Amino acid sequence: MPSTTRKNVLLVYAHPEPTSATRHLVEIAIQTLEAQGHTVTLSDLYGMGWKAVFDANDFRTRVNPERLAFIDESGHAYATGSQTPDVEREQAKLRAADAVILLFPLWWFGMPAMMKGWIDRVWAFGLAYGYQGAGNAYRYGEGGFAGKRAMLAVTVGGPQIDYSARGINGPLEQLLFPITHGTLFFPGMQVLPTFATYNAARIDAGRMAAIESAWRTSLRDLFDAAPIAFRTQNGGDYPDRHVLAEAVAPGRTGLEAHIKT
Repeated sequence: MPSTTRKNVLLVYAHPEPTSATRHLVEIAIQTLEAQGHTVTLSDLYGMGWKAVFDANDFRTRVNPERLAFIDESGHAYATGSQTPDVEREQAKLRAADAVILLFPLWWFGMPAMMKGWIDRVWAFGLAYGYQGAGNAYRYGEGGFAGKRAMLAVTVGGPQIDYSARGINGPLEQLLFPITHGTLFFPGMQVLPTFATYNAARIDAGRMAAIESAWRTSLRDLFDAAPIAFRTQNGGDYPDRHVLAEAVAPGRTGLEAHIKT
């Protein structure tokens, strides 16, 4: 049974077209989650005119005005409360959220630049990385976003077969690994399997009804479904916090070795 505890859910989406399949998934998510009693907060990045480029203008005071070192300046701005107001607003949404859903079209095998820029600017040093001033001590399962859930809802232009285990484009879950494992699990979030909509530009009424039904089911299970079993840094699988122990996933290399099976 789905959890009946009321939660806060942040929906972050990036698509410039209001009639897109991505926007339709956003509307279904709002309806479904609010019907469950959850509070939904929306960040419409194109609608907000989000500044995607992470640059010197993000730092109102500088530790070093002579050379732009992003880690140093991000950490300083976060620690001193001198981040730009738009970044601070998005971080406040993140802190309040029990779950974060990123909704976007797959563009050139990744997220749109608008959403990548949201991550670049909002995932500050001291919050999403460099947590508690301890370097890499708290990452991959621990960190500033620990205790939150996350999920991707991705619309894909091509057919599902192209993204299958031996498909020409590569498995979708591996293409998204830098986001699910890196962007989301790195700072501590529990990441659910991706909800993917294929052939997104060619959806008839019958298939849309099936997509809506599957999407509503995923949303109802948001706080109960098992997350992807990524290996935690400090759970014993990485004795030196860098490389898997020889006895863990023997004979396996690459991305899949970092997921428990």
